[in-house]
Amino acid sequence: MLDKTYNPSEVEPKHYELWEKSGAFAARPKDGGNPYTIMMPPPNVTGSLHMGHALTFTLQDVLIRYHRMRGRDALWQPGTDHAGIATQMVVERQLEAAGVTRHDLGRESFVERVWEWKAESGGTITRQLRRLGASPDWAKERFTMDEGLSKAVRKVFVDLYKQGLIYRDKRLVNWDPKLHTAISDLEVEQREVQGHMWYFKYPVEGFENTYITVATTRPETMLGDTAVAVHPDDERYQHLVGRHVVLPIVGRRIPIVADTYSDPTKGTGAVKITPAHDFNDFEVGRRHALEMINVLDANAHLNEVVPQAYRGLERYEARKRVVEEIEKLGLLEKIEAHVHTVPYGDRSGVVIEPWLTDQWFVDAETLAQPAIAAVEQGRTRFVPQHWENTYFEWMRNIQPWCISRQIWWGHQVPAWYGPDGRVFVEMTEEEAELTAARHYGTAVPLTRDSDVLDTWFSSALWPFSTLGWPDNTPELQRYYPTDVLVTGFDIIFFWVARMMMMG
Repeated sequence: MLDKTYNPSEVEPKHYELWEKSGAFAARPKDGGNPYTIMMPPPNVTGSLHMGHALTFTLQDVLIRYHRMRGRDALWQPGTDHAGIATQMVVERQLEAAGVTRHDLGRESFVERVWEWKAESGGTITRQLRRLGASPDWAKERFTMDEGLSKAVRKVFVDLYKQGLIYRDKRLVNWDPKLHTAISDLEVEQREVQGHMWYFKYPVEGFENTYITVATTRPETMLGDTAVAVHPDDERYQHLVGRHVVLPIVGRRIPIVADTYSDPTKGTGAVKITPAHDFNDFEVGRRHALEMINVLDANAHLNEVVPQAYRGLERYEARKRVVEEIEKLGLLEKIEAHVHTVPYGDRSGVVIEPWLTDQWFVDAETLAQPAIAAVEQGRTRFVPQHWENTYFEWMRNIQPWCISRQIWWGHQVPAWYGPDGRVFVEMTEEEAELTAARHYGTAVPLTRDSDVLDTWFSSALWPFSTLGWPDNTPELQRYYPTDVLVTGFDIIFFWVARMMMMG
């Protein structure tokens, strides 16, 4: 006798298990149908399904089932992302509850602990996908840290490095002073806050009782100022361009430069330039070959380059002290209430610092050109089409992509350093040792770079690394390139564009 009410939690799992065991979701290259491929955007291994997942996975499921029923050799490639920082934080919180830190364990033991967590708890989202009734080819499930994908990551890194498209440089990054790592723009949350604007008077050298007034929301960074910028057409300051001001507290002579970054209609029209602590100032600094003075350490405390009285101060305590000293010197013109946006780490919850540090970068501008052409020529199409405009705006103004992270869970950078700091980038440590021995004329000890790669770097290789690349596998030949991608507009740049750049 039938039950009075339908109980899906009893019925559906049995049918789903039967479908999966029968191979109903598997690609069928031998049946002769034309291939049709969808790459599942890999959800974070730490995650659980949310409504956005349900929407996009349902759309993919509709498409793959439709083409499967029409006789196509349909592959819906599933998998999960190792989610570097997010996963590391989950495991670190578990350790913290036990009164242990990752540093107590050491890198190797900590990474082993993360793998253990992944084996025990990392399958939540795939179980939920099965419960939802999604029909990917589960036999082909991949993980961005499995050995095959790790090989692909190393291969791409080494190849791009040897082509000059990956390099190490000192640039500004989003620095999280709690997590002690660079983070991506997507991990930065801009919050509107009620703050203040402080107006400081900088004495002009060689002119008695003459000052340039600059405004700032971050007084503590003035200790790292290396110029004052004015607009070249601003008549108020034209006679001062090329002269110097004396930086209060520090006593450093810094130039007055003409630069269009300064807006004569905003504030006083004069802008303090701190290249090591502001992204716009960094570009001004490069244009004028200004010194870049980093006044903060990795904890966002003032470092040893500032005057003795400020060393070691937490950034907000330093802000208070700087304002007090400027006022004592009679150089505080005024303070205004000011609403402005402040960057916060979406995971740590602390204010992010633009911080000058050595990192690994991808020459994104060069790699972007073929990806731009693919859309311009119609080989790749956005639906709805208006998202092309967003794509082009991002790609035509693209900046170097910081791909290194100062954490332990992830693809470790395949770079080793010799005794003199020379870098050797190879697929394996053995190859690096051979290359180093040829360079030095003898075997030398090497130290591996401790950074790992941005999660988006391995995700950018997803469409071909999951199919066996760098090996020329039958799957790669048959199912690449893919036919359609269903994803959110918010990751057009972070993921879609980067897959196109790498593909």
